[in-house]
Amino acid sequence: MALNATPTAADEQLGVARPTDTQLVDIVSAALGHPAAPGEWSVAPVPYEAGSPATGALLRVRGSTPDGDPWSVFLKVLQHPRHWSGLDRLPPFAREDFVSTFPWRSELDAWQPEFMAALPRGLRLPELYLLAELPPDRVAVWMEDIDVSATPWSRERFGRAADLLGRLAANRCSTELLDSCPVPRGFGVRKYAEGPVSSARSALDSDGLWRHPSLNTDQGRQVRAELQQLAKRIPSILDMLDRCPQSLPHGDASPQNLLVPRALPGTLVAIDIAFQCPVAIGFDLAQLLVGLAHAGELRATDLPAVHEVLQPAFAAGFAAGGGHIDPADLSRGYLGSLIVRNAFTSVPFGELNRLPAAVIAERLALTGFLCGLAVEIPR
Repeated sequence: MALNATPTAADEQLGVARPTDTQLVDIVSAALGHPAAPGEWSVAPVPYEAGSPATGALLRVRGSTPDGDPWSVFLKVLQHPRHWSGLDRLPPFAREDFVSTFPWRSELDAWQPEFMAALPRGLRLPELYLLAELPPDRVAVWMEDIDVSATPWSRERFGRAADLLGRLAANRCSTELLDSCPVPRGFGVRKYAEGPVSSARSALDSDGLWRHPSLNTDQGRQVRAELQQLAKRIPSILDMLDRCPQSLPHGDASPQNLLVPRALPGTLVAIDIAFQCPVAIGFDLAQLLVGLAHAGELRATDLPAVHEVLQPAFAAGFAAGGGHIDPADLSRGYLGSLIVRNAFTSVPFGELNRLPAAVIAERLALTGFLCGLAVEIPR
């Protein structure tokens, strides 16, 4: 059976990820739940911010069988970080270590039985249809295409997500599980601090950079001063996170990675699993808080109301999952992770000449809010 897409368009979009005839039949049959032929099909890129070093492409492949049944599948191409377009943004001294240690295949761990067994009711993964190894050092991940609800995130949904992430953490915090990890606690967060955070921190010392019109404002000068003071605390915050109770997380639990199916709005579908190493309990709340703000879908002034619901909901979920954590330790894990992952990287230093001044001003406001939360970290 020949693949019935326009060859030039399909080849250009799919590249080395183009499936064989047999593979496409298997994918479509899995998506429809019964044996089926692909029929006519097409490929469309899915817009995304190229922030993750492991994401090589996001594509949606759609078609209809000869009998007229529509089908749609999602294709993600994972890649070795040496292919990452943002590699030059890292300090030269950090690139070699980053390329050699970044766990670009860790997202695939989500479909391992141990991870799937830890998912609480109400949190699931997309159905996995096919994994295909691609040269050089790439993997095509063919999976369920989730029909996502268009309803905006509410405080209630943020609370529901935090509760489920708490239950997930409770299911993944046993000493046996943590001791089985090949890297020690703090490994992922410290690598992040040595790479993207180190690069962003170096921008704080560039007087020329801060003379840019979008940064050379009262707001910009205040944020710079706050970050310079906060940078002195990074080593102690990292040590504090290592002392906190640990779990294995979702790893990148922004709302964009917790999909809400249109037909089942009470369920969340977890994608883009990352940081599969021991982290401080509460780590996942950091991305849950700032994900939509980074995407421009929430303003910094909206975040205090979200922040207010996250820790109580996570703690309730963690307790419901059979865990116990001191509220101060949860706050340390959440806020410490938030500062390391986001306080220094929310201002888009490399895109000052591309982004509107209003966008940069909003990111400065976000960064100022995060710096303010640093004072809430329990001593």
